[in-house]
Amino acid sequence: MLDFDLEHLGIILALAVVTVLSRGFFVLSDQAFKLPYWLERSLEYAPIAALLAVIAPEVLTSHGEWIHTWLDARWMACLAGVIYYTVLRKHNPSLLGVIVVGMSVNLPLHIWVGA
Repeated sequence: MLDFDLEHLGIILALAVVTVLSRGFFVLSDQAFKLPYWLERSLEYAPIAALLAVIAPEVLTSHGEWIHTWLDARWMACLAGVIYYTVLRKHNPSLLGVIVVGMSVNLPLHIWVGA
Protein backbone atom coordinates (compact mmCIF):
# COMPACT_ATOMS: atom_id res chain seq x y z
CA MET A 1 0.00 0.00 0.00
CA LEU A 2 1.06 3.65 0.22
CA ASP A 3 3.96 4.41 2.52
CA PHE A 4 3.62 7.98 3.81
CA ASP A 5 6.02 9.53 6.23
CA LEU A 6 5.65 12.82 8.09
CA GLU A 7 7.76 14.75 5.59
CA HIS A 8 5.49 13.92 2.66
CA LEU A 9 2.38 14.59 4.72
CA GLY A 10 3.80 17.98 5.77
CA ILE A 11 4.56 18.88 2.14
CA ILE A 12 1.04 17.93 1.05
CA LEU A 13 -0.52 19.98 3.84
CA ALA A 14 1.71 22.98 3.11
CA LEU A 15 0.77 22.85 -0.57
CA ALA A 16 -2.91 22.63 0.37
CA VAL A 17 -2.62 25.69 2.65
CA VAL A 18 -0.80 27.72 -0.02
CA THR A 19 -3.41 26.74 -2.62
CA VAL A 20 -6.38 27.64 -0.40
CA LEU A 21 -4.85 30.95 0.64
CA SER A 22 -3.81 32.01 -2.85
CA ARG A 23 -7.16 31.10 -4.42
CA GLY A 24 -9.25 32.38 -1.54
CA PHE A 25 -7.32 35.62 -1.05
CA PHE A 26 -9.94 37.76 -2.77
CA VAL A 27 -12.86 36.00 -1.08
CA LEU A 28 -11.41 36.05 2.44
CA SER A 29 -10.68 39.79 2.38
CA ASP A 30 -13.28 42.25 3.71
CA GLN A 31 -12.06 45.13 1.56
CA ALA A 32 -12.30 45.58 -2.18
CA PHE A 33 -8.98 44.80 -3.82
CA LYS A 34 -7.85 46.87 -6.79
CA LEU A 35 -5.05 45.59 -8.98
CA PRO A 36 -2.41 48.09 -10.12
CA TYR A 37 -2.96 49.33 -13.66
CA TRP A 38 0.24 47.76 -15.01
CA LEU A 39 -0.73 44.33 -13.62
CA GLU A 40 -4.28 44.59 -14.91
CA ARG A 41 -2.99 45.57 -18.34
CA SER A 42 -0.46 42.72 -18.43
CA LEU A 43 -3.12 40.16 -17.47
CA GLU A 44 -4.97 40.99 -20.70
CA TYR A 45 -2.25 39.12 -22.58
CA ALA A 46 -2.36 35.96 -20.43
CA PRO A 47 -5.00 34.10 -22.53
CA ILE A 48 -3.11 34.85 -25.74
CA ALA A 49 0.16 33.69 -24.22
CA ALA A 50 -1.42 30.47 -22.92
CA LEU A 51 -3.00 29.73 -26.29
CA LEU A 52 0.30 30.38 -28.05
CA ALA A 53 2.12 28.09 -25.61
CA VAL A 54 -0.27 25.27 -26.53
CA ILE A 55 -0.46 25.85 -30.28
CA ALA A 56 3.14 26.80 -31.14
CA PRO A 57 4.72 23.40 -30.36
CA GLU A 58 2.04 21.66 -32.42
CA VAL A 59 2.74 23.86 -35.43
CA LEU A 60 6.50 24.28 -35.18
CA THR A 61 7.56 20.73 -34.28
CA SER A 62 6.88 17.20 -35.43
CA HIS A 63 7.81 14.27 -33.18
CA GLY A 64 9.93 16.57 -31.02
CA GLU A 65 11.96 17.92 -33.96
CA TRP A 66 11.70 21.30 -35.67
CA ILE A 67 9.84 21.17 -38.97
CA HIS A 68 12.36 21.50 -41.80
CA THR A 69 9.98 21.86 -44.73
CA TRP A 70 7.33 24.30 -45.84
CA LEU A 71 5.30 21.40 -47.22
CA ASP A 72 3.38 20.98 -44.00
CA ALA A 73 -0.39 21.42 -43.84
CA ARG A 74 -0.22 22.95 -40.37
CA TRP A 75 1.63 26.05 -41.65
CA MET A 76 -1.02 26.71 -44.26
CA ALA A 77 -3.86 26.06 -41.82
CA CYS A 78 -2.37 28.56 -39.35
CA LEU A 79 -1.88 31.08 -42.12
CA ALA A 80 -5.51 30.65 -43.23
CA GLY A 81 -6.73 31.12 -39.66
CA VAL A 82 -4.63 34.25 -39.18
CA ILE A 83 -5.84 35.70 -42.49
CA TYR A 84 -9.46 34.93 -41.58
CA TYR A 85 -9.07 36.62 -38.21
CA THR A 86 -7.21 39.61 -39.64
CA VAL A 87 -9.76 40.24 -42.38
CA LEU A 88 -12.75 39.94 -40.02
CA ARG A 89 -11.13 41.60 -36.99
CA LYS A 90 -13.42 44.64 -37.14
CA HIS A 91 -16.49 42.40 -37.35
CA ASN A 92 -15.59 40.43 -34.18
CA PRO A 93 -14.74 37.01 -35.65
CA SER A 94 -15.43 33.94 -33.56
CA LEU A 95 -12.83 31.44 -32.45
CA LEU A 96 -15.00 28.70 -33.94
CA GLY A 97 -14.70 30.40 -37.34
CA VAL A 98 -10.91 30.45 -37.08
CA ILE A 99 -10.91 26.76 -36.18
CA VAL A 100 -13.27 25.84 -39.04
CA VAL A 101 -11.21 27.79 -41.60
CA GLY A 102 -7.94 26.33 -40.33
CA MET A 103 -9.24 22.77 -40.33
CA SER A 104 -10.87 23.17 -43.75
CA VAL A 105 -7.42 24.06 -45.09
CA ASN A 106 -5.53 21.53 -42.97
CA LEU A 107 -7.52 18.39 -43.80
CA PRO A 108 -7.32 18.53 -47.62
CA LEU A 109 -3.66 19.54 -47.57
CA HIS A 110 -2.85 16.84 -45.04
CA ILE A 111 -4.50 14.24 -47.25
CA TRP A 112 -3.01 15.63 -50.47
CA VAL A 113 0.52 16.45 -49.30
CA GLY A 114 0.66 13.81 -46.61
CA ALA A 115 2.61 15.94 -44.14
